[in-house]
Amino acid sequence: MKILFILNDASYGSEKVYNALQLAMKLPQEHAAAEIRVFLMADAVTAGLPEPVNTAGVL
Repeated sequence: MKILFILNDASYGSEKVYNALQLAMKLPQEHAAAEIRVFLMADAVTAGLPEPVNTAGVL
C-alpha cells in the first residue's frame, strides 16, 4: 500500500503537522508493506528542519 502525506500547514500554532508526522511514522509499524512518503510544502517545510525555528516576531 502506498500512502502520500501532503502537509501545507505551519508546524507552529497547531498540532496538525505534528499529528500527521506521528501517523506517518506509526503506519509502517502497523503495516509493514506500507510505503510512506511525506511531502512538505509552504510553511510545513519548517517541520523538516533539524532545529526548531524561532518564530518570535512572526505575525
